[in-house]
Amino acid sequence: MTHPILPDTDVLVDYLRGRKNAVTLIQSCADRIILSSIAVAELYAGVKGENEEAALNDFVSLFRVVPVTQTLAQTGGFLKRDYGKSHGIGLADAIIAATALAEHAELKTLNTKHYPMFEGLR
Repeated sequence: MTHPILPDTDVLVDYLRGRKNAVTLIQSCADRIILSSIAVAELYAGVKGENEEAALNDFVSLFRVVPVTQTLAQTGGFLKRDYGKSHGIGLADAIIAATALAEHAELKTLNTKHYPMFEGLR
């Protein structure tokens, strides 16, 4: 079975900026990509103008967006509690990690320090 791929916000930002590695990843695995609703919110927080918003709307509509459920919120809270001080993981990243765990997804990130719960993450 092929696992879904959950890109962290930093990878999505790089894709939207046209950075080659992120573009290659997203395009080569588009049928496996899922998005965390937290990452989507972070992307919208950085939108500047109607054109960017329209482009982001089009991009997000290509993928399944996983909503934050009570279970994800609880798991994210526990991950923040357990790794916040030692690894600097914020609540948003903790919920993204919880989403990857719940969806049995492969997390793709540029910030591996925040995700000690994923062994061998690169």
